[in-house]
Amino acid sequence: MSLIKQNSEILFLYDAKMCNPNGDPDDENRPRMDYDRERCLVSDVRLKRYLRDYLEEMGHTIYVTKSAGVVQAMGRIQKVLDKEKVSGSDLPELLGELLDVRLFGATMPIKGERRGEGEAVNLTGPVQFTWGYSLNQVQPVDSSTISSQFATRDSAGQGTFGKDYRLYYALVAFHGVVSARRAQAMFERSEQQPQGATSESDLALMDEALIKAIPLLATRSKIGQYPRLYARFVYNDADTFMGDVRDYLELNKITGLRTVNDYTVKLDQLDGYLNQAEKHLDHILVWQDPALKTTVNGETVALANWLAGRIGKERVRAWEGA
Repeated sequence: MSLIKQNSEILFLYDAKMCNPNGDPDDENRPRMDYDRERCLVSDVRLKRYLRDYLEEMGHTIYVTKSAGVVQAMGRIQKVLDKEKVSGSDLPELLGELLDVRLFGATMPIKGERRGEGEAVNLTGPVQFTWGYSLNQVQPVDSSTISSQFATRDSAGQGTFGKDYRLYYALVAFHGVVSARRAQAMFERSEQQPQGATSESDLALMDEALIKAIPLLATRSKIGQYPRLYARFVYNDADTFMGDVRDYLELNKITGLRTVNDYTVKLDQLDGYLNQAEKHLDHILVWQDPALKTTVNGETVALANWLAGRIGKERVRAWEGA
């Protein structure tokens, strides 16, 4: 396995049509919102849940599964290792088995063997995401009361009423980072065993999950979400981060949106980012849904094609799927 040696920054856009991108349990499961700016919010935990579920369905071993809560964490570790007594000496093997821990990190209820460590080992993974937010102003769907009917033992019908909060349309944008230094720290925690280190192969699986997971894992409240744009800006060292790429994006229209056909994403300001980042860039991995229209100077152009003309086609790599 090839240990990550270069930092990356991630830009990920997906849209949500007539659904609830991320319900807030403290607010009757209404969509999370920045009410002052009329933007919806999506937590990094929600995004990682999509990724973990996809990777697990693809046959990879995951630590933070849907059923593995805090109380069940030790049971999950015992099951992965197929042993009852677990200690810090088992950490390298655990890292070799658990893909989501190598990517995102975790807190594990096992006694660490380093000086000063207590009854849990805390690992910070190299891949981290900010909260996502919509690039457009969003509107809630007017009707939110639903009813359901079900039969009881005596065949008498029973009904319930509930709230079903949704948004008409949101284009959600996430920023993420991949830290080579965090990958190196994970490598050291795995006692420099390659199978326990965050690798380029792990990152390739993360790329795939970001592009494929969301529509494949749709539930009743989440159906209507589709990935639209993914770019991973790979730098040539373990020291460079240039900042949130979302700051360089602009929609030509931000109100009254209902579908992906109602707007274009203006890339003009990305030129300012490239002026600062170009000398640090190794390459950019790009995937774009054809339905998403991107423009420069008012002309429709795919992001990959524009980047190839701007920094050279040898530094732009199209994601072609697994």
